[in-house]
Amino acid sequence: MTQTNKTPAEGGGIKQLGDPIVLGLSVGFILLFLGASLFNIDWTAGLIADGFAWTSRVLGSYFQLLLVATFVIGMGVAMSPAGSAKVGNRSTPELSTFKWLSIIMCTLLAGGGVFFAAGEPVYHFVVTPPSFTTEAGTAEAVAPALAQSFMHWGFLAWAILGTLSAVVLAHAHYVKGQPLRPRTLLYPVFGDRVMTGWFGGIVDAACVIAVVAGTVGPIGFLATQVSFGLNELFGFGEGFGSQLVILLILAGIYVTSAMTGIHKGIQMLSRFNVFLALAIAAVIFLFGPTLFLTNAWTQGFGEYISSFFAMATVTAETAPEWWMQWWTIFFFAWFIGYGPLMAIFVARISRGRSIRQMILAVGVMAPVATTVWFTLLGGSGIYYQLTGAIDLTQALNDFQFEVATLTIAQALPGGTLMAMAILLLTTIFVATTGDSMSYSIAVVSAGHDDPNRFVRAFWGVAMALMAAVLLYMGAGQISALQQFIVITAIPVSLVLLPSLYIGPKAAYAMAREQGIVPPKGEPGLMGVERQSASRES
Repeated sequence: MTQTNKTPAEGGGIKQLGDPIVLGLSVGFILLFLGASLFNIDWTAGLIADGFAWTSRVLGSYFQLLLVATFVIGMGVAMSPAGSAKVGNRSTPELSTFKWLSIIMCTLLAGGGVFFAAGEPVYHFVVTPPSFTTEAGTAEAVAPALAQSFMHWGFLAWAILGTLSAVVLAHAHYVKGQPLRPRTLLYPVFGDRVMTGWFGGIVDAACVIAVVAGTVGPIGFLATQVSFGLNELFGFGEGFGSQLVILLILAGIYVTSAMTGIHKGIQMLSRFNVFLALAIAAVIFLFGPTLFLTNAWTQGFGEYISSFFAMATVTAETAPEWWMQWWTIFFFAWFIGYGPLMAIFVARISRGRSIRQMILAVGVMAPVATTVWFTLLGGSGIYYQLTGAIDLTQALNDFQFEVATLTIAQALPGGTLMAMAILLLTTIFVATTGDSMSYSIAVVSAGHDDPNRFVRAFWGVAMALMAAVLLYMGAGQISALQQFIVITAIPVSLVLLPSLYIGPKAAYAMAREQGIVPPKGEPGLMGVERQSASRES
């Protein structure tokens, strides 16, 4: 018999506030990191930098292969007969298609993609990526520059965030009644041992810590970016005071959104962001270098497909070690760190969708939309760099992406107005990350998909406070936390690894339970015919 998940709210009407092990380890990490930074900033940053370099050098190829395998197997599951199975014991979707896709795009692309969309393609245009031999800064370098950006934010990145792992969680939660927690991904391997006690708590905490590290970074960078933009555009102060005000406004937005839940604040914020992004995209395409952008996307996407595996598997043996650390490995590790909690969120919002729809939306549609967005912003930047309208070489060599974003925005049609719109868009994108991750962390802590709203608020406020303290100590500590993301990817990758095998099994189990494929060893009727036969009997 199909089981449904039960919430702890049933007992006495008091919802569980959180797993003490998960809460203790996660909050303990925040306090430890802040305490170590306050005690000795240089020592803390140096220790993290050493761990960052070691992880990238020793485990970089493992991270790359994990993403490649997840994408390939995920596409196989989507195209298989099991792809027709429905998620969440519902025959109709819980959310409309537009709301559903809006939440996916805003949650997963989020502040990181918007922050890098303008500057990264231009960087690869002025510094040739190791997989290519084109001369930097020339017309021939346009397609490879976009292709390299597509690699970092395309199919592989999205696949690890919500395809196979989301299938595993959907089956375990909606069919088996197990909680929406990262530990559930390991249940087929360790059984009941991982579901209770300290082991499962450590697994969940490791994933929460990775997400906290991965989310606080964009929150902090957003404050510096908006502060810089307001200073350049209107002469407002750029110090810690203005950054703190921006953080307070941002936290107010995403905490309120998280507290109101998926069907209210989260989806409303996502819809607004999608409409704003579409409006900005239309202005750039219609009034910017339209023909150049069209050709650049076509050539860039073609180069991305033809050089896909060459870029995905490049190593420090053939590329500069610093380049691998700060580009491919850094991004791949960042996405791995988000993987389990993003999968929880995708499984939660995809009830009533087929496995095929869920995988293709996350693993194909969203990446293609991301490549278009990167072409509009980054491709425009390349055009202006190529024609001499702007020169971002020095700023990008110094990794000053906030300078690149604002410079390109001001060069776009609309000038200052466009720059303000992109700053607003970036802010709301980061807010959609903050609300979804506050919600997901609360789900992990509570063990059910309707966590106490004050627990959601706690995690949202905690991440904002952490960003504020780190900014007070200097932007370098935000960078140190970003490097720590690569280290946190080590345990999280081990949580995701079994999904390569369990994901297809879970998909076929759901398909068998729904009569889409015959039971093991039974070659009988399939699909509609099998369901019809079952009803007649």
